[in-house]
Amino acid sequence: MRVSTPAPAQVDGQALLARLERLPVSRPHHALLLMGGLGIAFDGMDGALLAYVLPAVTELWHLSSWQTGLLGSSLLIGIMIGALTAGLVGDKIGRRPVMMYALALYCGATAVAAFAPNWQFFFGARVVAGIGAGAEAAIIPAFMAEFVPGRVRGLFVGAIAGFFSFGYLGAALLGRFLIPGHEEGWRIAQLVTSAPVLMLLWWRTGLPESPRWLVQRGRMREADEVITELEARVERATGRTLPPVPSTYGPSAPPASQMRSRTRLAALWRGGFARRTVVLWLLWICTTFAYYGFFIWMPSLLIERGMSMEQSFTSTLLITLAQIPGYYSAAFLSERLGRTRTIALYLAGGALSAGLLAQGGTEARILWCGAFLSYFMNGSYAALYAYSTEVYPTAIRATGAGAASAFGRLGGITAPVAIGVLYPVVGFGGVFALVTGVLAAGATIALAFGLRTTGRTLEELGGSGPVDGCDGIRAEGVHSHP
Repeated sequence: MRVSTPAPAQVDGQALLARLERLPVSRPHHALLLMGGLGIAFDGMDGALLAYVLPAVTELWHLSSWQTGLLGSSLLIGIMIGALTAGLVGDKIGRRPVMMYALALYCGATAVAAFAPNWQFFFGARVVAGIGAGAEAAIIPAFMAEFVPGRVRGLFVGAIAGFFSFGYLGAALLGRFLIPGHEEGWRIAQLVTSAPVLMLLWWRTGLPESPRWLVQRGRMREADEVITELEARVERATGRTLPPVPSTYGPSAPPASQMRSRTRLAALWRGGFARRTVVLWLLWICTTFAYYGFFIWMPSLLIERGMSMEQSFTSTLLITLAQIPGYYSAAFLSERLGRTRTIALYLAGGALSAGLLAQGGTEARILWCGAFLSYFMNGSYAALYAYSTEVYPTAIRATGAGAASAFGRLGGITAPVAIGVLYPVVGFGGVFALVTGVLAAGATIALAFGLRTTGRTLEELGGSGPVDGCDGIRAEGVHSHP
């Protein structure tokens, strides 16, 4: 039997969210996880492929180190634009349309990049592809966080981020077995990564809008329809009557009025949100600098140390495999240690690995240290994505998470260029000494200034009531939950 729920005319946002929060996690939630996760996986494959394409196009177009580094930053420039734009637009028009348009954009631009006649054209196409990929990466975790109950939110969002690792693995396989063996292999590989545009057919029919966003916009009837359908699917999947709806459910913000993009960005720096924003941006910058500095340049650096392109790509493939347990171990631990402690633990592990890598040694030692660095850096991302979706209320959640991801990409944009310039001066060891310092700084920030979010509902974390003229936005508990 269905548990009776109030008719749409009788419900308010608080009652709707109580119904959503009490649902058992089951197959419908897992289907949403798969839909969003595949989008993340293909984003990751498209972005990671660039590391394997760079040696081929560097040789083809006789590029200097700074030109190769600039190409390495091209995707990050686009991701920064896309992540910020997706957050602002996603808070205004909804999560679902942003996800779909972003997927179409990055697939189309990647296909165009496959036919680049020179490095300048290739740079422009990769920037556009990055806009789509950045939008996807920013909006999908926020979308998933708004469907699942708080008791498993960190695990689910961390699992979504874990799909990046499958994308990276796909890119590594293309890089190892397709690019070195064919003169036009780097072009063919990009055409392969544009194929996920076919997912739009699935998303158009099976992807609902976020009920939390609908409630926040005051579209209660539509939110009720989404939740009612989800309840029916959960009941069919579990074969059991749904739990009763709690009589009380935390704070609930009133529907927000239409806010301009400038107002949403300004809200990130008002009241208690300012501290959250500073911490989040610094964590993103540190993690992204280290990650892209490592993975964009790793194949090229191994070639510089005397490996052939095939040997370099094989080693990078093995290092990439370590990402998978890194993501999912951190997703598991984030529900037990908390998000910020998990972030700090994995960044510290990455700093130690990078420090050992800076000392050089045999190929075997470089491979093991690189694998541990891959494990820890990607684990920190799993917890960071979960944390990013929790520290702002629904009215500015996508804007906040997108802005953090966008400005964090400054680290990723800077890293490939900086390493391209510094490597001839400081060498292999100096590059990884720099990565060590950045990761250690991130671990310190997470431990000292992070906000405890584990097990708390999104409405509790976001608070309720207006602040500074922005309806439905208020930060509570910033200092009481350090």
